[in-house]
Amino acid sequence: METASTNYHKTDVAIIGAGPVGLFAVFELGLLDMKAHLIDILDKPGGQCAELYPEKPIYDIPAWPVISGHDLTEKLLEQIKPFHPHFHFGQMAESLEKTDDGWKLTTDTGTVIEAKVIVIAAGGGSFVPKKPAIANIDQYENISVFYAVRKMEQFRGKDIVIAGGGDSALDWTLNLQPLAKSLTLVHRRDDFRAAPDSVLKMRALAAEGAINLVIADIKGLKGDAPHLSGLQLHSREKGDFEIACNTLLPFYGLTMKLGPIANFGLNLHENLVPVDTEKFETSTTGIFAIGDINHYPGKLKLILSGFHESALMAQKAFNYVYPDKKLRFQYTTASSDLHKKLGV
Repeated sequence: METASTNYHKTDVAIIGAGPVGLFAVFELGLLDMKAHLIDILDKPGGQCAELYPEKPIYDIPAWPVISGHDLTEKLLEQIKPFHPHFHFGQMAESLEKTDDGWKLTTDTGTVIEAKVIVIAAGGGSFVPKKPAIANIDQYENISVFYAVRKMEQFRGKDIVIAGGGDSALDWTLNLQPLAKSLTLVHRRDDFRAAPDSVLKMRALAAEGAINLVIADIKGLKGDAPHLSGLQLHSREKGDFEIACNTLLPFYGLTMKLGPIANFGLNLHENLVPVDTEKFETSTTGIFAIGDINHYPGKLKLILSGFHESALMAQKAFNYVYPDKKLRFQYTTASSDLHKKLGV
């Protein structure tokens, strides 16, 4: 893995987004002798897997009964290492211009990448957590209030309140309960949007007293910022009341922002990029969209779907990078050249 430092670069393919699908695209492109640069607004590879749930188990990656977001990212980085990708972290793809033989992409920090092909693998775009409307909550952030769990061990022995009723809230209730000194799940109604199995497990923990389930709204924070000592709550049955805690994890979902990609001149469908399912090319020749950012009939927002899309994208991208060559498809199990390329 190489992190580029100069401001101008020329390559075969520029990939916007370094999440799992963007990383796997490097592999598929590399098999066909195409080099790639990747741009990501985060400061490390892995996308949402690395940023939001690095320790959360993922169950639908082929050949892995269970793997964490962090470990999946590490395995993908190991897989693409022979192709020497260049990474540009902490940058947003800001503008895109057509050139005589491809595209000129400029980031918000002034990095310029000229490439024959652009691949958008930006998930849902740039994502930010939805913050609860609680006065002065920003004064407690990163000390007592967290919107993501990056290291579970950080919360060992804490008096934790998790707020929310979706999958993230329920998943972290189940995963952090064994580590916490105490754990309370707060939701405004006794109805949850999470997977039914997670809800059943949560209710079982509440029934046996392993966690507290509180149906109420959070109205305020207590304690001298940035150190939290409790929450002010309100419910129809109890009115105003307080509970003690030193850690608050609000999981109210994410707000996705397409950002400058919306200005690239592509056809859009509800903030997603329509593609054809033969090659996952957009309405603009030479620009592809793979992963959660794209839209087509029957689309499933799964990592494994993005892997499939990467493979078909690379087949068509080859025609733009090597217009005078004929693509000869080879199985990786049968090609000695590929074995050498991969170092096996």
